[in-house]
Amino acid sequence: MTTPPSETLLAELQAILGPRGFTRDQAEIAPWLTDWRGRFQGRSTALLSPASTAEVQAVVMRCAERGTALVPQGGNSSLAGGATPTGDGSALLVSMRRMHAVRSASAEDNVLVAEAGVVLSAVHDAAGGIGRRFPLSLGAKGSATVGGLISTNAGGTQVLRFGPMRSLTLGLEAVLPDGSLYRGLSALRKDNRGYDLRHLLIGAEGTLGIVTAASLQLVALPGSRAVAWLGLASPEAALMLLRRIEGRLGESVESFELIPAAALQLVLERIPGTRGPLATTYAWNVLVELTGRQGAADAGESLASALMSALDEGLALDGVVAASEAQCEALWRLRDSIAEAERQGGPALKHDISVPVAAMPGFMESARAAVEGRFTGSRVIAFGHLGDGNVHFNVQPPDSADSEQWLARKGPLVTALVYDMVAAAAGSISAEHGIGQLKVPDLIRTTDPARHAAQRAIKHALDPAGIMNPGKLFP
Repeated sequence: MTTPPSETLLAELQAILGPRGFTRDQAEIAPWLTDWRGRFQGRSTALLSPASTAEVQAVVMRCAERGTALVPQGGNSSLAGGATPTGDGSALLVSMRRMHAVRSASAEDNVLVAEAGVVLSAVHDAAGGIGRRFPLSLGAKGSATVGGLISTNAGGTQVLRFGPMRSLTLGLEAVLPDGSLYRGLSALRKDNRGYDLRHLLIGAEGTLGIVTAASLQLVALPGSRAVAWLGLASPEAALMLLRRIEGRLGESVESFELIPAAALQLVLERIPGTRGPLATTYAWNVLVELTGRQGAADAGESLASALMSALDEGLALDGVVAASEAQCEALWRLRDSIAEAERQGGPALKHDISVPVAAMPGFMESARAAVEGRFTGSRVIAFGHLGDGNVHFNVQPPDSADSEQWLARKGPLVTALVYDMVAAAAGSISAEHGIGQLKVPDLIRTTDPARHAAQRAIKHALDPAGIMNPGKLFP
């Protein structure tokens, strides 16, 4: 059991952090007590905003001594309530937003060292400033922070080529639950000294410590870029198309996003300034991005050649290759606006799932049929990263129903059905958004007991008092 913060502890923390780093003003704290989707509402006596690793250490040491829980928070863009404190007010909220320095960037090492509060767009800018690129992007790049991306092992649209944050994080600095400092920023490509604490902390959602800085992998800027939009008949055709393009163009394929006609239609209806890329409506669409190395063949020519072959073979029914950067961005806007277009239509069930890549086309069709067949009037919109086996499987309530009431009554049953099908396909109920508070019961129900027991043992070994982000990953 953790202990609520005492007045003595709060006074000590205020002395450590000063007026810019400590507040008990509930009006200032309120915006950070609700998750991004508005599902969870927490409470906290104080908001702690350390400005250095030393201050984080001092905060954690004091709280560890008294058994007071801490909830780390970055940009507060969690989609599973992972950065929201519990409702009893017993935990203190620790904002990492004041730790926003890019400590170094090296083109020779292809490494950028950023503090936990640096937002993703700032990482992109800093990498570009030295002629390099950080190859991870997502819709929340203007608010998602390095610490949050690491803690949830974020993915995004370029996982197909570069992998998630786990693959792009070369080293970490983190304060452990007893206040000790893990110094692992050296970014060694080879380091075989036993257990790798870096990989324990990545994806741990702040339950094993507070990430304060990270060494991130940079890559060369591309010499050329090409983006295309294609119409197809089925997810099966999309996967065949991906493998055909990869066979011709190799690892230059960075993104391969599968989009159903229903999702595209929502965007065209609800997002001003968008328009359909093709004259005909197709059941399924693919957005593919290719980059070419400096001095290599132009990516646009390579992609156009590959797609002409796909059209000749009937894998694609129609397609267009963007002729400019503005057209590239317009095509990507169609993909990136799906979530906003859905949100404008009211609440829906969101499932961030993965199954083996080869099984995903069949899963999308069978799971849609199962949900829409059992829950009359519901509509499934499944879209996303087909190439890495991750789709966002969203379920909208029937038009005739009160959405909130339907979700309250039917939502848990729908989610259980979807997650049972995911588990039967040897998949994951959380591909890139984390478990947070939202999925804890489903994680326990669907996860292999040996895996869950080992995770509990690790949590107890590093955080025996349970002060780090209680209620996340574990009940």
